[in-house]
Amino acid sequence: MSKPTVPVAAQLGLGDVCRLASVGLRTRRLRAGLSAVGIAIGIGAMVAVLGLSSSSEAGLLAEIDRLGTNLLTVTNGQTVLGTAAKLPFAAPSMIDRIAPVTTVAEIGSTDANAYRSPLINKIHTNALVVQATSLGLPAAVGTTVARGAFLNPATATEPVTVLGAAAADRLGISRVFPGERIWVGDQWFYVAGILRPAPLAAEIDRSVLVGFPAAERYLGFDRHPTTVYVRAATSRVADVRSVLAATANPEAPNEVSVSRPSDALVARATAKNALTGLFIGLGAVALLVGGVGVANVMVIAVLERRSEIGLRRALGATRGQIRTQFLSEAVLLSLLGGAVGVVLGVGATALYASAKHWSIVVPALAWAGGLTASLAIGALAGALPAVRAARLAPTEALRTA
Repeated sequence: MSKPTVPVAAQLGLGDVCRLASVGLRTRRLRAGLSAVGIAIGIGAMVAVLGLSSSSEAGLLAEIDRLGTNLLTVTNGQTVLGTAAKLPFAAPSMIDRIAPVTTVAEIGSTDANAYRSPLINKIHTNALVVQATSLGLPAAVGTTVARGAFLNPATATEPVTVLGAAAADRLGISRVFPGERIWVGDQWFYVAGILRPAPLAAEIDRSVLVGFPAAERYLGFDRHPTTVYVRAATSRVADVRSVLAATANPEAPNEVSVSRPSDALVARATAKNALTGLFIGLGAVALLVGGVGVANVMVIAVLERRSEIGLRRALGATRGQIRTQFLSEAVLLSLLGGAVGVVLGVGATALYASAKHWSIVVPALAWAGGLTASLAIGALAGALPAVRAARLAPTEALRTA
């Protein structure tokens, strides 16, 4: 007598699983779409934050490379008594004797203020500073003249000024016309030109620049430089930096401060990127809310599709197949939301980076991590509903349908 044949449940292939998973989404498109929005927002925010951060950093590094990393600044520090020290008159010329140094320029702060006209109240200084400058300043700080011309040996001795980019904007001067002038100290100074922004020397942007001879003659300047800009051979920057303080002020090198502006810019970018973690956290919150939405949709789907579950079980579907169906449905829903979020994040990064003229950089960690996170969220959100669906007995499911 032969043994009875035990029926074996059919195995579901990958195509079958995907088709079953898409059934619930296709029949409830609005609900599925709204549930995927939370996932898309969370993933989009995370991808955009990482992409913009990387693009910003790439743009900054490209700007620093263009301007050069070989600029050093020498400024007056403080004496042992805490008062402001003064750089010697000969500091620029002594620094210029260092062999690897290629360019030296200096500025000196005056006590004068600059106004659009003498009718403006004296307290409205617009945070502008009037500084004496040497003629090689633009080349030293890596900027050029946007309008007009820079000072020359003749105009440096006369009441003539050149405006930094921010100074010109605050004074309401965008072009240089013949006879254009501003009120500096207690007399008119003619405007010769306007500089482009100097990223490595932000203090120049808000400065009203006059020649050293003119500052001494018309503004009572004492000729002491306050900042010396030094360009050195790139391979010898560290060596030059180590001797600058002693060269600028041999008698009191401790009263001299030496810095490298490019290092400060990189440090500022690092501090700015520290906020990236905060924005990623906000994106993670949106992602968590999206995951809760997916879980809610799957719980409701199990309740609404009890008859379908009962019928499939009665026709021979196993608990594992029911569990796989609902779990894959949740994963597919999350992946669709994640894919839309990645597209939105990359698009936002591309638009903003293009507007800022940065390189478009989207790290692999951003989009790959976004899709992985959406996959994990879908699996976690669909696990409990899938288990509940698998536990339904066929008779109970059909009876309560």
